[in-house]
Amino acid sequence: MVDRYVVHVPFTAPDPDAARQAARMLARTLGRLPEVDQAEATVSVEDDQTVQSRLFCDRLLGAGRRCALRAEHEVPCASLELDR
Repeated sequence: MVDRYVVHVPFTAPDPDAARQAARMLARTLGRLPEVDQAEATVSVEDDQTVQSRLFCDRLLGAGRRCALRAEHEVPCASLELDR
């Protein structure tokens, strides 16, 4: 088994929604690398990293597929192709 690591890269955003949007964009961009598990991406406030907000739904949909929409979406889950 290969060890997993987490990269903490601070950035600024005007509010939590903007922070989640920027973090989703970064996760999708880095998700093109096979080593990156974008479905497990989270974001937190720099001074409270123990409270992390999930960025993607990641609900199991069957046939090995997962929902790729943002966390807490209000539409039915969709197994969108994640850039890999």
